[in-house]
Amino acid sequence: MSKLNVTQKLIKEHLLSGEMIPGKEIGIKIDQALLQDATGTLVQLELEAMGLKKAKTEVAVQYVDHNLLQTDFKNADDHLFLLSAAQKFGIWYSRPGNGVSHPVHMERFGKPGKTLVGSDSHSCAAGSLGMLAIGTGGLDVAAAIAGQPYFVKMPSIMGVKLTGNLPDWVSAKDVILEMLRRYDVKGGVGKVIEYYGDGLKHLSAMDRHVIANMGAELGATTTVFPSDNETKRFLKSQEREQDWIELMADEGCTYDFNDEIILDDLVPLIALPTSPGNVVQVSEVAGKPINQVVIGSSANPGLRDFWMAGAIVKDKSINSDVSFDVNPTSRQIIQNMIDNRAFANLIKAGARFHQSGCMGCIGMGQAPASNTISLRTMPRNFPSRSGTEDDMVHLCSPETAAASALTGKITDPRDLEKLYGMSYPQYESPEVEIINMEMLVTPPEDGSDIELKKGPNIKSLPHIDPLSDSYTVPVLLKMGDNISTDEILKAGAEVLPFRSNLPEISRYSFTVIDDTFYDRAMLAKQDKGGHIVVAKENYAQGSSREHAALAPKYLGQVAVIAQSYARIAWQNLVNFGILPLEFMDISDYDKIEQGDMVSFNNLRGDVQARKNIVVKVQKPDGSVLEFETVHTLSDRQIEILLKGGIINEFKARLIN
Repeated sequence: MSKLNVTQKLIKEHLLSGEMIPGKEIGIKIDQALLQDATGTLVQLELEAMGLKKAKTEVAVQYVDHNLLQTDFKNADDHLFLLSAAQKFGIWYSRPGNGVSHPVHMERFGKPGKTLVGSDSHSCAAGSLGMLAIGTGGLDVAAAIAGQPYFVKMPSIMGVKLTGNLPDWVSAKDVILEMLRRYDVKGGVGKVIEYYGDGLKHLSAMDRHVIANMGAELGATTTVFPSDNETKRFLKSQEREQDWIELMADEGCTYDFNDEIILDDLVPLIALPTSPGNVVQVSEVAGKPINQVVIGSSANPGLRDFWMAGAIVKDKSINSDVSFDVNPTSRQIIQNMIDNRAFANLIKAGARFHQSGCMGCIGMGQAPASNTISLRTMPRNFPSRSGTEDDMVHLCSPETAAASALTGKITDPRDLEKLYGMSYPQYESPEVEIINMEMLVTPPEDGSDIELKKGPNIKSLPHIDPLSDSYTVPVLLKMGDNISTDEILKAGAEVLPFRSNLPEISRYSFTVIDDTFYDRAMLAKQDKGGHIVVAKENYAQGSSREHAALAPKYLGQVAVIAQSYARIAWQNLVNFGILPLEFMDISDYDKIEQGDMVSFNNLRGDVQARKNIVVKVQKPDGSVLEFETVHTLSDRQIEILLKGGIINEFKARLIN
């Protein structure tokens, strides 16, 4: 391995254990940690449970960007708790309204050559700066903040060569949508996507952020870009040029997989409901009436994206059938939008401005009308994620979004030339942006005397029992492919305020799929000691939301049997003591049904010895069958699982 690509260089520099062999577990040193409030509240409770004194990473930042609506005391109380916890544990605090975590972190804290883990699946966006940035469950982030390595299976590395230049009316969002068109939502599982080639010189750092951010939708471990002159230009615009280092792939390096995108050949693309991988050309669905357009979010957060939308609607009026919603990325972006007239252009055209934060992306307001099309520059369109049960969310570029807002129907932005005689607006990045750090709170040198402020909605984490040797429990749910964390534990303004209240948020487990699940799970927990669920491929794709493991665990979930798992979800299950089993023969999926009783015997011994786990199934008619399953846990994960999860292990380790 004499000639290394960028990913290999980053891993080699931070490797603490294991070998760089795809599929083998490695442990890497973590330099930075990112927390957001929908998951960070739980992380702070985990740090409390671990007995942490002070963060041991170079930088850790707690952002408040998801739960901004204060319709009652819950979110406001959590904001106070997060500030007190950040101060106590030596963590930066980004106040409510300061902005979306990923772009703000990129502007203020991200550094080429560093590693980062974040309790948000889109933390991979920092790969745009030449970082190894991985979204993961909150427990893994808590462990990293406590100074422990981050463990992950060594990924394969896919090199994607970019050549040429983007045509007019096509932008970075179309690049990642093209990747999703080719590979769908599980094509990146077990891989890092590394981009290289001459086409990079035409993509700004924030363009790269768009592509890296939605690498999460490919299921990729992360996305990596080199740190080159464009990275340097970006950091200079943020008055942080001193943080730049060059980080390039060695000439002649190789990749495990290879692909190429000729940028000149791309056209405007759009993801149809209800998957980011359901991608077609905009021209194929043009003309369908729409009711809402939303621009912003971590998937299109750059100043250029808002400027482009403003330039397209300048001196025009938004169609009267359309709600045109703007989620500015940050306070800093708003100031720069005022300076370059984008703010005025959007407001004059009829845009509705909202807080700087995730907002509609996570279903926190901005829910669309029933059975209407909503075009969004956001990363996800899973069922009912928007807050509307029968939503029809489409994902697209700022150009497509703004063009469609004008016409009231899905519009190929290239058609604006004949509709309005409009030439493609040419954006020029400012050499130095207006910098705003007023809402970032610096951690004190010593926060040991600070008391955590816990309102009535904040509940400490319960004890999790170790894995038992035998179970006889019901199958409470049988699901199909690509079940998302939004379906396991829904997002939105109704649910997320309970993220620090496990008993309450557990009531929403699997309600998107089956609204009787909670009652049945509580009964099974009382009568049988728990339950299992069954699924097919790519179980629990999407968000890093560890509540999607912790809440089912609270309801007594013993195991999941699936054909395959999304990476973060698989880790989260282990971290909370749920056994992730895999079908040896997919035909066995057809043999097990909701309502069956399953038995496991000698479970602890078989897990530890890596024996096939026998599942004994008793049907309602009394008939019995058996099949075998496997697990792919490392020795470290087996020990964690047997102890009942990672909190129990790290609490003991930190005390000692």
